Amino acid sequence: MRSILIKSFFLLFLFGSNFQSITAQQMYFPERGNWQEKSPSDFKINNQKLQEAVQYAKDNEYSGSKDLREAIVKGFRREPYHKILGPTKKRGGPAGLVIKDGYIISKWGDVERVDMTFSVTKSYLSTMAGLALDHKLIPSLDDFTYKHIWDHTFDGNHNKKITWRHLLTQSSDWSGQLWGGYDWADRPPRDGGIDEWKYRKLNDPGTVFEYNDVRVNLLAYSLLNVWRTPLPQVLKENIMDPIGASTTWRWYGYDNSWVTIDGLKMQSVSGGGHSGGGLFINTLDHARFGLLFLNNGQWNGKELISKQWIDEAIQPSKANPNYGFMWWLNQKGPRHWEGLPEHLYYAAGFGGNFIVIDKKQNLVIVTRWLEPSQIDEFVTKIYNAL
Repeated sequence: MRSILIKSFFLLFLFGSNFQSITAQQMYFPERGNWQEKSPSDFKINNQKLQEAVQYAKDNEYSGSKDLREAIVKGFRREPYHKILGPTKKRGGPAGLVIKDGYIISKWGDVERVDMTFSVTKSYLSTMAGLALDHKLIPSLDDFTYKHIWDHTFDGNHNKKITWRHLLTQSSDWSGQLWGGYDWADRPPRDGGIDEWKYRKLNDPGTVFEYNDVRVNLLAYSLLNVWRTPLPQVLKENIMDPIGASTTWRWYGYDNSWVTIDGLKMQSVSGGGHSGGGLFINTLDHARFGLLFLNNGQWNGKELISKQWIDEAIQPSKANPNYGFMWWLNQKGPRHWEGLPEHLYYAAGFGGNFIVIDKKQNLVIVTRWLEPSQIDEFVTKIYNAL
């Protein structure tokens, strides 16, 4: 009897190990410059319905100007003192990819074209914070940022209360000026004027969510001081090269966002294209980045960023149930996509740029230049095909 039990436990252990190995092998990781494609029918996905979703993306192109400099000026015309400070680029047409188990099962448009990606950049930026935590450059997300950035950036009783977590969740309510931009002038309220905006009562850090690019750029500047290396280099060496991304992507800051660290001149990058700059990247590279997150930070058996970080990055923040560490979450709240799984999370940028991730379906969806108001309908159509 004992012999039978021992053999049974051994077989169970062996079977379990093999099962984990087989499960891991089901996910395909594309090599640099090569990405295998499969038919949707290989995954029992309705190809006709999937193509209807693709056609919907093509038919609902972002309505703004293809001259993105013009689109930016028009889109943020309410902001006092708004200026274009970084590079811009005319955009292409609608493009996208649907990735299942690592394989391309649908694509449209020019997926190799490098375009601005606006606030999708924020999800890349928050990853730089995750790497800093993994590398123990930051001891804790709840550490006060002024302890690491000891110039005048976090002066004052209010600003000294700000932690890394507050910056990542856009709930810091940092007060100040950076690269010529005032915190209060970035996406100001619909009512009131400059006096009301400038002299408003400050909210306790962590209590109120406010989408604010000046404060996002503050996170980028703070991380530059911690890494003491340009963030594009950190991204390239730790993430983009290991996942086989192309050499065509670029990450820009502003003409006036250069600083000297350790005697070297470095540019502090921007977390979006609000005033130009940000990440310029193609659709295929976006999909590789999304695939890395789909696989909990693992790429072909190698951990590039910790699962612990990703799990925390996609938790609802106290100030906004639909926002984590610069990733949007499809939780119940103002940004909820009705009828779609609540475990979805995504990066989103001006002009209809999205990376959508579904771990349960092993699915990554990248779409570019889709009219933003149509994103939930587009994703719904894809799910109707599953």
